[in-house]
Parts: sequence; structure tokens; C-alpha cells
Amino acid sequence: SPPLNPIDTEYTSLPFIVTASKADRSTVLSGVSPTSIFLPCLSVCLPVPGMPTCLLCTCLGGSVYCDDVKLTSVPPLPKETTHFYGRYNHITKINKGDFAQMNKLKRIDLTANEISSIADDAFSGLPVLEELVLRENRVSQLPALPPMMTLIDASHNNIGATGIHKEAFKDMTGLLYLYLTDNHIDHLPVPLPDSLRSLHLQRNNIQMIHEDTFCNLKDFNYIRNALEDIRLDGNPINLSMTPQAYVCLPRVPIGAHI
Repeated sequence: SPPLNPIDTEYTSLPFIVTASKADRSTVLSGVSPTSIFLPCLSVCLPVPGMPTCLLCTCLGGSVYCDDVKLTSVPPLPKETTHFYGRYNHITKINKGDFAQMNKLKRIDLTANEISSIADDAFSGLPVLEELVLRENRVSQLPALPPMMTLIDASHNNIGATGIHKEAFKDMTGLLYLYLTDNHIDHLPVPLPDSLRSLHLQRNNIQMIHEDTFCNLKDFNYIRNALEDIRLDGNPINLSMTPQAYVCLPRVPIGAHI
């Protein structure tokens, strides 16, 4: 599995300052020294209404780091943001307009918040979004996502039988990593794109796998070469009951076989 929290190693500009106004995320404040915002706000700092996002958080190049600053909602972000980290806060919901017009945003990481509600079109309008991390929240419904996704991690949530749209991942032809560990899912979210390399569904409620879940029953020469990492351990299923479901895979899924 890839590291979930990559750290940007190259920055193309100094930290920048923007207003907290959603109407104009790019307005530069005057009279504030850039050197005063190199360091992130300590955990004792409290969000103040109207405080510029890049004073409360740390903005480096296209990355905005708002980890552990007691946020209760998604802050206004600079339009040039490519990576947003809002981990370890108290965000409870994601609204339709929270990421509006963020046309360069590639990664959103909201690990360890209190998110229970996400507007279904909160992310679908992001044209280049590739990675979404919602680990350790209270999400019960996975929202619609754009087709450019390469990584989705919604592990440790409350996603149940109706929490994933039908054919939710069908058009994500570049999806590589899908992590839905520790939820209440009772079926595999098919069809799965051929690009998928890693599928983690351990500790859910999956009780059955169909023979065409991974393989193409109409093409006996079909081999799903990319999918080498399937985790189904911790589910109430005996994988040996459907041996034909794995004939096209390079490796048998990890899980109970007795």
C-alpha cells in the first residue's frame, strides 16, 4: 500500500496570505510580513471568524496544511491550492460550496475529523481531484467522485449497505487504491476498474463473492494483472466456496478459506 500522508518535497513559492472570504479567495492582505506565517499555528490557537486561512494554517506552494487547528468547517482556500490537509480537527460536514472553483485541487485529506454529512456533489465538480482521504470519520454515504480518482480511502467510517452508489467506481479508469476497511459494507462495490492495484475491505460484513466480481466469465483468457492486493479478512465469508472467482487474479485474496 502507498503512504497515505505524502509530504511535498519541492515548493515553488513562499507562503502566501489570503482572506477568509469565500467571495474572493485570492485577495492579498497588506501590512503582514510573510516571515510571520512560516510556522503553523499551535494547537492552543483557536480559529477566529474572518481570520485569513494562511495565518491560521500553513501555506507552502500549492499545499495548505490545517492539521489540528480546531477547525469546525472547511476553511476558504486559495484558488491555487493543489493539496489540502485538514486532519485532526472537528469538521462535522462538507457542504456543496466548500471546494467550489478549486480547479487545481488534486488531494484532500480530512483524516480524523467528525464528518457525518457530505453533500453528494461536494467533490464531483473538481476536475483534477485524484486523491481523497476520509479515514476515521463518521461518514455513512460515500459521495459522488470525479473520474480522475487514483486513491480513495474511507476506512474507519459508518458506510453500510446503501452507502456506495451503484457502479460508483465504473468510470474511474485510473483508480489504483481503494480502501474501505472497518465499515459496514455487505457487498463488493462492482464493477471494479481494471487499473485497480489494491482493494482493502477487511472487517466489514461481506458474506458473498460472485464469480464475476473480479473475472470476466465470457473471456476465459482474461487476467486482471494489476490487482495483487485484496484484503477480505475479518468478513463473515469463506473464500474457498467460490474458487472460480479468483482464477483471473495473480494472487488469491487474503481472508478465511475454511
